[in-house]
Amino acid sequence: MSLPNEELVSLKKFYQMREQTDQLLEYIDGVVYMSPSPSTVHQRLSMRLAAQLYNLLESDDCEVFPAPFDVKLSNENIPGDKVVIPDLSVICDKSGLDDQQYTGAPTMIIEIISPSNQAHDLITKLNLYMQYGVKEYWIVNPLLNTIMVYALNEKAKYEQKDIVREKGIVTSTVLPDFSVDAEKLFQQ
Repeated sequence: MSLPNEELVSLKKFYQMREQTDQLLEYIDGVVYMSPSPSTVHQRLSMRLAAQLYNLLESDDCEVFPAPFDVKLSNENIPGDKVVIPDLSVICDKSGLDDQQYTGAPTMIIEIISPSNQAHDLITKLNLYMQYGVKEYWIVNPLLNTIMVYALNEKAKYEQKDIVREKGIVTSTVLPDFSVDAEKLFQQ
């Protein structure tokens, strides 16, 4: 959900706003978005996925970063500033890492939908991540117990590679050893 503002905010002003609040704020081309505090279910799903990715990638060149961790999306062909806080970011090109954030496009992003941010994750972020070249985007929806996997095709557009609801296993196209059993993920 975006914060009600009549005018666009500069990136500098955005960082000043973040210093004055405990809220998770994201920034897309001058618009500030406030992320909801994660629910118990959200945290449970995030931890399960992060633990699985951490164990898988422990001896790999890639690394998983759970929220809150800033990703400043960067592409020389796209103007504007975007600072997002994905629920989980898998980063394989570590050249964009510094002490505060990652600048570039993560290899894989997982977002866990909350009731108040569905459109943001399903539309805004899906299109944003596709434009910036995030190779794979997972949308985990605890409201419907679904996992949707999108991967870039040869035309740099997202194709839905898999979807499961309540039962079934989805497998990553960029991390072939990463698969998730929906029934186990969504168990209470």
